[in-house]
Parts: sequence; C-alpha cells; structure tokens
Amino acid sequence: MSVYIWKGRTRQGSIKKGEIEASNEAAVMAQLRAQLILPVSVKEKPKDISEYLPFLKPKIRTKELVIFTRQFATMIDAGLPLVQCLQILGDQQANRTFKDIIREVRNDIEQGSTFADALSKHPKPFDPLYCNLVAAGEIGGILDTILNRLAVYLEKADALARKVKGAMVYPATVLVVAIGVVILLLTKVIPTFEKMFEDFGGALPGPTQVVVNISHFVQEWIGPSLVLVVLMVVGFNTARRRSRRFRRQTDALFLKAPVFGSLLRKVAVARFTRTMGTMISSGVPILDALDIVAKTAGNVIVEEALYDVKAAISEGKTIAEPLAESDVFPGMVVQMIAVGEETGAMETMLGKIADFYDDEVDTAVDALTALLEPLMMVFLGGTVGSLLIAMYLPIFKIAETIG
Repeated sequence: MSVYIWKGRTRQGSIKKGEIEASNEAAVMAQLRAQLILPVSVKEKPKDISEYLPFLKPKIRTKELVIFTRQFATMIDAGLPLVQCLQILGDQQANRTFKDIIREVRNDIEQGSTFADALSKHPKPFDPLYCNLVAAGEIGGILDTILNRLAVYLEKADALARKVKGAMVYPATVLVVAIGVVILLLTKVIPTFEKMFEDFGGALPGPTQVVVNISHFVQEWIGPSLVLVVLMVVGFNTARRRSRRFRRQTDALFLKAPVFGSLLRKVAVARFTRTMGTMISSGVPILDALDIVAKTAGNVIVEEALYDVKAAISEGKTIAEPLAESDVFPGMVVQMIAVGEETGAMETMLGKIADFYDDEVDTAVDALTALLEPLMMVFLGGTVGSLLIAMYLPIFKIAETIG
C-alpha cells in the first residue's frame, strides 16, 4: 500500500485536494469516483527521508499517545466504527511515525485482526500493558472506559518518570560544567602559569608541582581518556542488555545505594501499584496482570519478586504473603494490600498506595535536590579554588623573598 496525493473536481465545480492510501493509481481514482469526485491529478507521495534513515524518524511522545487514547475513547463512546476512528485520528496526526503506525493498525483491522492484536505488532508505543487492557475492553464491551483509564495511567506514569529525570538534571549539569571548567584550567590556564614560573626559576611548591603534573597528564591523555569513558558507558549499557546476571547485580546495587536507592524503591512501588490497580479494575485476571507488571517493572529484583508472587498465588496463597517474603516492598504496602484483599477493594487500595507513593517520590526528589545543590557547589568551588591557590603559591613565595 502506498500514499497518493490527489486533486479533483466535485459535481458543484469546486476543487478538492487530499491523500488516499491505496495499492495503485487506479484504486485511488475508483475511490474518488465513488465519492462523486472527478480526478484531475493523482500521483504517489514522495517518500520521506526518514524512511531511508530510520534514526531520523520522530519518536512518539507519551503526550501524543495520551491524546490519541483520549480522542479514541471519545469517538468510541460516540458510536463511531473502529476503522473510521483510526482513519480520522491518522489523518490529523502530525507525527509521521505515529501516523504510519495508525495506518498499519487500521489496515490490519480491515483484514480481520482484533484491535489488540493489531496494536501488539507495534510494541514501542503500545506495550503489553496497553494491548492487554485493550483486549479486556474489547471482550467486555467497555473499550471507551478502558481507554480513558489508560490515558489517566499514562499521564500519571509519565509525570512520575519526569519527576525522577528532573531530579537528575541539576546535578548532572553542574557536574558537566565542573569537569569542563577543570579541563579548561588544566589545559589552557595552568600551562601559562607554568611557563611564567620557569622564567622565574627555582623549585615549585609541592601542591603546585602536583597540579602541573596533572596538567601534563590531561594535555597528553585527554583524548584517550574521553574515548575510554565513552567505551565504559557503552560497555556497561551493553552488558546490562545482554547479561541478566549483570543486570540483576547492578539493579540490586541501585536499590541499596544511599539516597538514590530509597528513591528508586519508592518509584518501583508507585509503578507497581498504579499498573496493578489499573489492570485489576479493567478486568484483567490477576495472574496475567502480575505477569505484565513484572515485565514492565524496570528492575530485575522487583521483576523476580513479582514472578515469585505470581507463582505463590497459583499455589493458593494471597498476594500479601509472598510480597512480605520478597523483602522488596515496604511493610506498609504489604499491610494495605492485605486489607484490600480481605475487604475486596484491592483496586481502590492499590490506587491509594500509588497516590501516596507519588507524593513520597515528590518529597524524596525535593530532598535529593536540596542535598545535592550545596554538595555540587562545594565540589565545584573547592576544585577550582584548590587549583587557583596551588598556582598562586609560587607567587606568594616570590613576594615573600622580595620582601
């Protein structure tokens, strides 16, 4: 199937333009005549450069997925057919990548696939959670309700991710600036001082000699050092992708890390309870829900704990028992889930836990930022100050000798 740009004249004599997806020009003309439009010109739309260079394709943002989901829910609620909803949403979609995916989903549905099956062919924008909830909505006849729940979930999950990323922006920026300033001093400023001291003659003070030696090292090895750092980062990420054992070890370290470990644990709890609550309230069986939540946990330790919970439930245990044994989830979470099981209000309790831990993440991010700001400033000021003092020591010594 290709996209064709057409121009035609209506029976009233007005000129219309548009785009149609079809197998060939003849099919386009047939569609136009069926709409009582006399074709004037039909030509295949030129391919975008991003089709030849995949890395140039625009990414699908969470905000775009939320808008698509909400608009889809509104159209379904209004009684529009599924294919027509996708046609309208695809035509008005500005993101070329998302537009193509919507078109492919519509084609699959026209060929007999279910909506959930068509979405599952595009796992990047539509993850297993999205597809399984849509499948539950199709089976239960409440697709519009499910889509609205999905939109709310996506918004809250995106807000949680942005909070954590926002907490990392400031210290990362200050660290990059500090490293840049230090490298600039060592490669440009220190050599100027060194030449001046050589003209004066005499031995340099210990701290000054250390800084001069570091300057020589940086000037000689700055290129290889940067390459080494890049290779280490790439190697670390590659090892985490390919080796589950290595990923498990690093994820365990992340959860035990001071300050950051507590934040990551709270984020994991918020994500688990929000996702689980959304799936249970949408009618997804609890074992299927746990399987999907485990896959989307983002941390191997949490993932394995949830698989253990799933295995225990299949043996007849409650959710709270294996959660308590996992030593991953806080006691308060386990107790509230136990109460939810006893009262039959599991989804409500999970929602309350998720809201509570969203607030906890907010508090932890604020505390982390408040802690890191002075530390980073002390690091930057201390490093630059130490270098400057070390370089001024010989000048003080010369002034003392002259005096």
